[in-house]
Amino acid sequence: MRAAVYHHQHDIRIEKVPEPPAPGPRDVRIRPFLCGICGTDLHEYAAGPIVIPTEPHPLSGAAAPQILGHEFAGEVLEVGSEVTAARPGDRVTVMPLVYCGHCYFCRRGLNHLCPQMACTGLSWPGGGIAEQVVVPDYQVTRIPDAVSDVQGAMIEPAAVAAYGVDRTGLRAGDSILITGAGPIGALSALYAHAAGASQVIVSEPNAKRRQLLDALGVATVLDPTSVDVPEAVRDLTGGIGVDTAAECSGSEPGLNAALGSVRSHGTVTQVGLHVRPAAIDPMTLSNRDLTLTGTWCYPVHDFPRITALVAAGRYPVEEVLTEVIPLDDIVARGFDRLLDPAGDAQKLLVRVAS
Repeated sequence: MRAAVYHHQHDIRIEKVPEPPAPGPRDVRIRPFLCGICGTDLHEYAAGPIVIPTEPHPLSGAAAPQILGHEFAGEVLEVGSEVTAARPGDRVTVMPLVYCGHCYFCRRGLNHLCPQMACTGLSWPGGGIAEQVVVPDYQVTRIPDAVSDVQGAMIEPAAVAAYGVDRTGLRAGDSILITGAGPIGALSALYAHAAGASQVIVSEPNAKRRQLLDALGVATVLDPTSVDVPEAVRDLTGGIGVDTAAECSGSEPGLNAALGSVRSHGTVTQVGLHVRPAAIDPMTLSNRDLTLTGTWCYPVHDFPRITALVAAGRYPVEEVLTEVIPLDDIVARGFDRLLDPAGDAQKLLVRVAS
């Protein structure tokens, strides 16, 4: 079968690879339709391997070369003898985290913090940018008819964004600042709007991404290269500041803008991944009684809820999609394009199968 295989930094190849083995009793064989290129994939391509193991992973046994893809939807081809979550012919979206199930965190329902956690498409023998993949049955959520294949492939990043906003403690009627209007920032704005935020403000330096975000019609969009973001936020909130902020840029300026923009006793969540240390003034946290919290992935049980929000039309995740590209163009029209700081792409999906 054909697959996108990561070998090393700046080395992703479309190759013929063996089909996965027959599913075990609790496994599901899937034919992926569409798969997203994630920020984590971009980090691996630009500076990796980082998450992709170079030695066999302790839980999954996987190591580079690695079939990529952890944001995908597809059709169930075959299920193991004990599987009840799906049947052949079902369309499903995939929650890609793989966990041990018996460590301290797994026993407390914090499976996304499992110390041995693996991830389909990053540290698993297979991924969503391939013509077939076998995954554990707990990863699959059926897609109802009201959810398109495109929407199904975007449930995973939508869950990341939703968790980041949820961890701010946002309540209906609250205001929120989102720093960064990449895919997660844009999805965060849509989710905050769906959650009843009275005011959504987004800061983004890329002019094309500002235009894309502005077109969603759910947020006031600021250019941090031309305005002082905390000052502009105070002007928009009667001098108080926003109730919460989600930092989605993974940048030091974005984090400090978020901390400077929330009101006293407000909350900032760090959603975007930083690739280097960031300096902040800890006295800001103390003087203004702020909460700064990190987020990692999402609760592994959240995909049915996110899928239901999409099906109801409340979370129009497809609106952040820039384009669906062919598998053969994944590097030039996918990875290289998304890594261009002045690029025109917000979210790209790869068509794996029709």
